[in-house]
Amino acid sequence: MTNITKVASLASSAPEEPKLKFSDLGISASILEILKKLNLEDPTPIQQKTIPTAITGSDVIGIAQTGTGKTFAYGIPMLQRIGISKGQGLVIAPTRELAAQVEESLKKLGQALGLRTALLIGGDPFDRQLFLLRKKPHVVVATPGRLIDHLKRRTFKLDQITTLVLDEADMMLDMGFAPQVQEILKQAPTERQTLLFSATMPAAIVKIAATFMKLPVSIEVAPPGTTAEQVDQEIFIINGEERLEHLIKILTKYTGSVLVFVRTKHGVKNLTQKLQSLGHKADEIHSNLSLGRRKTALANFKSRKTRILVATDVAARGLDINGIELVVNYNLPDNTEDYVHRIGRTGRAGHLGKAITFATSHEQREIRNIEKLINKSIKITEFVKLARESSPSAGGRGKKKSFRDGSKFRGATRGTARGVERGLSRGVSAGANHGAASHSAASHSSVHSVVRSVASRPSSNFSSKSKPSSHRFVRSRHSAGK
Repeated sequence: MTNITKVASLASSAPEEPKLKFSDLGISASILEILKKLNLEDPTPIQQKTIPTAITGSDVIGIAQTGTGKTFAYGIPMLQRIGISKGQGLVIAPTRELAAQVEESLKKLGQALGLRTALLIGGDPFDRQLFLLRKKPHVVVATPGRLIDHLKRRTFKLDQITTLVLDEADMMLDMGFAPQVQEILKQAPTERQTLLFSATMPAAIVKIAATFMKLPVSIEVAPPGTTAEQVDQEIFIINGEERLEHLIKILTKYTGSVLVFVRTKHGVKNLTQKLQSLGHKADEIHSNLSLGRRKTALANFKSRKTRILVATDVAARGLDINGIELVVNYNLPDNTEDYVHRIGRTGRAGHLGKAITFATSHEQREIRNIEKLINKSIKITEFVKLARESSPSAGGRGKKKSFRDGSKFRGATRGTARGVERGLSRGVSAGANHGAASHSAASHSSVHSVVRSVASRPSSNFSSKSKPSSHRFVRSRHSAGK
């Protein structure tokens, strides 16, 4: 099998790179004018590194987290090259939401240039998609399954594709789309530019790169597991049956937009109904909903008609919404890496964000795995049930059980009487003494060499409620120094 050799340097030893403007990246004047109208002058790190390389036609592997500006990182060079070669661009994304948002972003960038796009996603009427395809779009944005449907029906061919983008490639593989992705790559012209963007670099991604890419340049702006610098993270150790009460208390503290992640679709629906019954403007989003309902839920959340959006992990990487104040992990994710993607929905575009995670005393291993992944300790706040009154004859409270020392945290102290109440006490605000948990993203780039012949690329011009109850705070530990 073809090998990939990676030439890397330590980020700490790399010299600080100068900050560049879009005008320094080789972008055409017409696209620069559009960026100016969009009030965009300073490229993000992934844009700064990717655009000059991609404009030359080189294959690129971009390793970066969501919310770093990847869409324009590949969109700008793709549109510029299509304008010269008269070919088509194809962007493949794992979810309907992400695909729709990619198309929306590309429209902002290229409509003034006469850009025509087609969105091929499940749940959208086939006839409408056929209408768009007959107009010979310059760029097609699709999910793998729906694209394969079109290829099998011969309603769309890949023979005109000159630039092919795999967005959130690792998520696509995690969702089981590897066979479809490989089939699409096989059917696409060999003489094409391939741009692959992923948050991680698993072996399956390496295999795709080795098989379907030509001398790809690997650009990494943040190591896998790097969390957003502007997100303050905190974990609440609670009794599992008290999740709703803790959430309600948190929702009175934070007044902005809130994104709540729940493990299952049934859990999302159940929590959304409870929040609505308590008078909260909440909506749900998960894969069981029709495309229309999912679009409406997203639109209402973006426009602030809905304050709370309850979601499964389908939204972890499928949402690009600025201004989300708080992300709540109502349940820990099944996949540790999804933690990073979840909390990446807040703290975007230079804004501060907050991420609160609910965990039980039995989830110590999962928390350690998360901290290992992000290479930092997270502030942990433990809560314990206490009785309304404690009898002096009971001998007082015994030694508190420590979560961090590995002892079993039973959620109670010795000598307490009956009559335990649930919830957070009024005197203690959830998430007090927020610790600023920032992590500077390491930036470095490396080169992947695929041992294959580099075929010449054609040069071809795109036309133009609940009672307050009693909880007692036991311990709050900041990450620094412990």
